Amino acid sequence: MADLSRWLLTSPPVEWALKGARELLIGTLRQGPIPQHVAFEMDGNRRFAKNHHMEAIEGHNLGFEALARVLEICYKCGVKVVTVYAFSIENFNRPKSEVGGLMKMAKIKLEQLCQHGALLDRYGACIRVLGERDLIPPDVLPYVDRAVEMTKHNKNAVLNICFPYTSRAEMTAAIKATVEEFSAPPTPPATPFSQARITQKIKSNQLKRTDSVPSRDPSPDPHARSDVDDSVSSTTTLNPDSPRHTPKDKAQVNEYKDKETITAETVTGHMYTADCPPLDIFVRTSGVRRLSDFMLWQCHEDAHIFFLNCFWPEFDLWHFVPVLLEWQWRQKQMGREARPGRRVKAE
Repeated sequence: MADLSRWLLTSPPVEWALKGARELLIGTLRQGPIPQHVAFEMDGNRRFAKNHHMEAIEGHNLGFEALARVLEICYKCGVKVVTVYAFSIENFNRPKSEVGGLMKMAKIKLEQLCQHGALLDRYGACIRVLGERDLIPPDVLPYVDRAVEMTKHNKNAVLNICFPYTSRAEMTAAIKATVEEFSAPPTPPATPFSQARITQKIKSNQLKRTDSVPSRDPSPDPHARSDVDDSVSSTTTLNPDSPRHTPKDKAQVNEYKDKETITAETVTGHMYTADCPPLDIFVRTSGVRRLSDFMLWQCHEDAHIFFLNCFWPEFDLWHFVPVLLEWQWRQKQMGREARPGRRVKAE
């Protein structure tokens, strides 16, 4: 029966009917509100492989195929940013053979995205790799840079690949960048007495002296001006009677950014996802109900979190539809609650 079911599902008439049903369903979903940023924690590849008596690396290969399906579904629905958890920093603690296999697969899949990038080009999606670049093996780094470079012309959508990544590392980097921003001395204002202006004047006067005929009289002229006096014009020297810089001017020059103005939005501006819309939907497969150090900062009060019981290689449109429908229903409920003039019953 299982073989018969697979044969029926892969027969041309059934495939054509299923494709038509999928297109119709996606078109229907597009009539409602669409999330702009969706994150996927692609969990369950190894357990799926174990349950089907496969090698672990084969489970990860099937997971990549699921990612291609999910990207097409999201971009067809109108999602602008998809963020996926491809490799955690903690995964370096796995057996060397598995880590090596994952890195080899990363090179292959990134190269496939570059060579066969019809999916990304079709929807105008660019690749961004978010994470600790210093931890990427040297033999993998060229593939990462090539994938980013070859898709940078796409401006309609984004695929964020978190590799290698943890939220703690991201938040640490954002806090460091915030501290540097508020600790950096301000750039002093430009003045007519800058060193570059004085140096330029000295060179100009030296050229004038070389063009003139030198005097044969070796005796010094008490009324002659020295080289130092000649090197600076009246426009670049201070008159003895002119006012000096006031303490107020010094305060303006030495003024740092007020650390009291640092807010959550300030830190958000230094996150890896600073240029992306706020996270709308967070999905984790495999039935595990935790975030596992992924998108902790971005999972704010407006992000809707879904834990699904399917393994990632099984994830398809039929798993995503209930998630999207529930998110759309919640958006409508929030819109009703926020509607102006709405009466609230007294307790």
